[in-house]
Amino acid sequence: MKGVLLINLGSPESPTPKDVKPYLDEFLMDKYVIDVPFLLRALLVRGIILRKRPAKSAEAYAKIWWKEGSPLVVLSKRMFEKVKPQVQVPMALSMRYGNPNIYSGLKELADQGVTEVLLFPLYPHHAMSSTVTVLEKAEEIRKEHFPTMKFSTVPAFYNKPDYIKNLSDSIKSHLANFEYDHLLFSYHGLPERHIRKTDVTKSHCKIDGSCCNTPSPAHEFCYRHQCYETTKLVVQQLGIPEGKYSQTFQSRLAGDKWLEPYTDVEVNKMPEKGIKKLAVVTPAFVADCLETLEEIAMEANHEFKAHGGEEFTAVPCLNDREDWCKTVSNWINDWAIAK
Repeated sequence: MKGVLLINLGSPESPTPKDVKPYLDEFLMDKYVIDVPFLLRALLVRGIILRKRPAKSAEAYAKIWWKEGSPLVVLSKRMFEKVKPQVQVPMALSMRYGNPNIYSGLKELADQGVTEVLLFPLYPHHAMSSTVTVLEKAEEIRKEHFPTMKFSTVPAFYNKPDYIKNLSDSIKSHLANFEYDHLLFSYHGLPERHIRKTDVTKSHCKIDGSCCNTPSPAHEFCYRHQCYETTKLVVQQLGIPEGKYSQTFQSRLAGDKWLEPYTDVEVNKMPEKGIKKLAVVTPAFVADCLETLEEIAMEANHEFKAHGGEEFTAVPCLNDREDWCKTVSNWINDWAIAK
């Protein structure tokens, strides 16, 4: 029997340092997130970062926390509940970090007699620290607990027509009454070395502005290319003129060079360029979370206005929009009926 496991990033159990610390430990100790040798990673994470970061992160989570819990988990569950009645096979929902975890999701499916699972990472773009770690963790659990189970995977859907239409329609509807000067596409940041590591050709990715526009097998797994492609397709769909939009990367850590340009730096410079009304969309996420609700809707909003901006709006993620849930259910049903 076939079944589907939707997998999102995850969240702490509560916005307190006590619960944020184990969540951050699980997240940052992932070798696909901080890709250095274990001892160095442990020294960095457990010896340095986890001494102060949990309290600071807990403050940020507290700003966005809902009565029902973590926005990302709540929104993922709402989306799951809308998709479930529209599909023909059993479904479960898991988080890569925190709960409900991947083991519990696979067990829920196995208990229903599922032997073939479609792993559905809820990330439009392929990256080591999102897609790859989800698939590797699922495979590790399968080998240990469900050895006869078979996996299929939903690949990155950054350029799928249905996704692009859903994203474009969402942007259009949320900005219908906002006459923006500029639309910023802000994607989650990655260290540049992650881009080079996922280059299957081992030579194509130069990160110099040209490689993302030159056809290559590397693009199937290149996060940077896929982000620019999503922006290009949405801009085409909405007919946004050149000069009225741009693309940046957010959420960097100190140390190695990360993908540029940086969201915070560019947002702060916009008012002096005459951009007084700014709209920001975050297509790397399909559910609103700390990075969209606090980092963009709160912090970027504040900084933009502090530097002379006048009006700011953050476009919500696709979350549990009816059209997005329909798209997800269609993709699942297409897989379910295929032989």
